Amino acid sequence: MSGVNAVSGVSGVTGVSGVSGVTRAEYCVVACAEAWRDGGEILASPMGLIPSLGARLAKRTFAPDLLLTDGEALLVGLDGTPEGWLPYRQHLTLVTSGRRHVMMGASQIDRYGNQNISCIGDWAQPKRQLLGVRGAPVNTLNNPTSYWVPRHSRRVFVEKVDMVCGVGYDRAAEHPGTARFHRIPCVVSDLGVFDFAGPDRTMRLASLHPGVTVGQVEEATGFDLAVPDEVPYTREPTAEELRLIREVIDPAGARGREVQG
Repeated sequence: MSGVNAVSGVSGVTGVSGVSGVTRAEYCVVACAEAWRDGGEILASPMGLIPSLGARLAKRTFAPDLLLTDGEALLVGLDGTPEGWLPYRQHLTLVTSGRRHVMMGASQIDRYGNQNISCIGDWAQPKRQLLGVRGAPVNTLNNPTSYWVPRHSRRVFVEKVDMVCGVGYDRAAEHPGTARFHRIPCVVSDLGVFDFAGPDRTMRLASLHPGVTVGQVEEATGFDLAVPDEVPYTREPTAEELRLIREVIDPAGARGREVQG
């Protein structure tokens, strides 16, 4: 997830590092792909465009054993062609045994990784109704769950979520017997990559996308973020990865519509 170039976490000063012409969206695709590195033969369940491109890139390169799903009931190949049936019973077996790694979205997420996709405001009378809890509790308690946020802001990275859908580290610690497979490997946003290696398993800035400063990330985050003294850059895509992204996986350039800059 990170390269060799580092910037000071104190001053927050950084410059653009990396392959000439690489876009922010392409760094995000690579960062999402890295979430599945060393995953082995597991079900990759990416939700959203950039995570889907990342999962397909990972399978084409360093994670060939990944199983990809169409999000419904089929296992699919690299081009989306159905390769097998994934009945609901088998899907739940993979989920509850920890053999699935899902990358979800987050309308809100806090320092411990509690995620909200249900409503904004009080649950009894919300200001905005969103997707609903969906499968977030089961996902987070039973298999690794990462998150993708295309617009990093204080509206998303909040001090306290309005409703807990995905379970964070503080709540999982209160009920360890029910959270055997609970793990949040990473959060990827359009500004950087984050893990939960901060004090008491709080969110930490793991890498910056080139062109982004520590100060920008802190300004766009609604809680005190753990920031190391030296923050590396998100790793650069290889020449082959760039070719795959641009010519094979996303030749229409849809990634640029989700992440600009």
